[in-house]
Amino acid sequence: MSLINGSLPEEFILLGFSDRPWLELPLFIVLLVTYPLAMMGNITIILVSRLDPRLHSPMYFFLTNLSFLDMCYTTSIVPQMLFNLGSSRKTISYMGCAVQLYFFHIMGGTECLLLALMSFDRYVAICRPLHYTLIMNQRLCILLVSTVWLCGLTYAVSEATVTLQLPLCGRNTLDHLVCEIPVLIKTACGEKEANELTLSVVCIFVLAVPLCLILASYASIGRAVLNIKSSEGRKKAFGTCSSHLIVVFLFYGPAISMYLQPPSSITRDQPKFMALFYGVVTPTLNPFIYTLRNKDVKGALGNLVRRIYSLK
Repeated sequence: MSLINGSLPEEFILLGFSDRPWLELPLFIVLLVTYPLAMMGNITIILVSRLDPRLHSPMYFFLTNLSFLDMCYTTSIVPQMLFNLGSSRKTISYMGCAVQLYFFHIMGGTECLLLALMSFDRYVAICRPLHYTLIMNQRLCILLVSTVWLCGLTYAVSEATVTLQLPLCGRNTLDHLVCEIPVLIKTACGEKEANELTLSVVCIFVLAVPLCLILASYASIGRAVLNIKSSEGRKKAFGTCSSHLIVVFLFYGPAISMYLQPPSSITRDQPKFMALFYGVVTPTLNPFIYTLRNKDVKGALGNLVRRIYSLK
């Protein structure tokens, strides 16, 4: 095995489901279908949000950012998964692994915080409707989104850099489909308790704290919705918030089960299925959840389709 500087491997072998070869072809086909769906769905959300003046509001500004995040998130892992599943050479270069590690966790960390920001937007819209336009002005929205991206970048760069400095003692086999921080920590040799503790503490702030803020926001929203006298108003508020809540649980559930426990206690197949879930399933489902459960998006999508056909 070739080493960089005598200690780091030139490439990693990603075992994936090599112990279950019968799974590889079905998984390859599923990824081949879901990846274009995820890209087209999220591009559609971005287009309708930008082209329809009725959707020029903070909620859809944040949704556009979420769609862009999901596109980058799934692109950081799916093409490499497809290459490995479709060939006998299941490797990734050390540099490729490092790049994937940074991008995957930048997008994941940013999405955790962005979902909390979106719940705050819904809280202000439903619980403080008269002050909504004053509070959620364009300048504040841009500032909040910029802060979320900066925090996600800071988390990923710091955690990934520390993880890449762990000694591997010549090991170059990762029992995973992608390069992910918990699996790299588990693979490393020597003293790594400090890294496990640091990851757990950081993830409390990136995962647990935003989730608590989301739940607190929706507790207040729930009380406010029950006080709405108009049944149409209650239905609209419920439809908008339920879409966001479904996305929150789809993303946070697997992420918490993966990151809020010591890497040494992670079971063998857990990282593979969790990565597939929050890196592939969630980005694919998000556009459909927001489209099917949101009358404004469905209307804007219908207008966009009619405009495209009228140009022909």
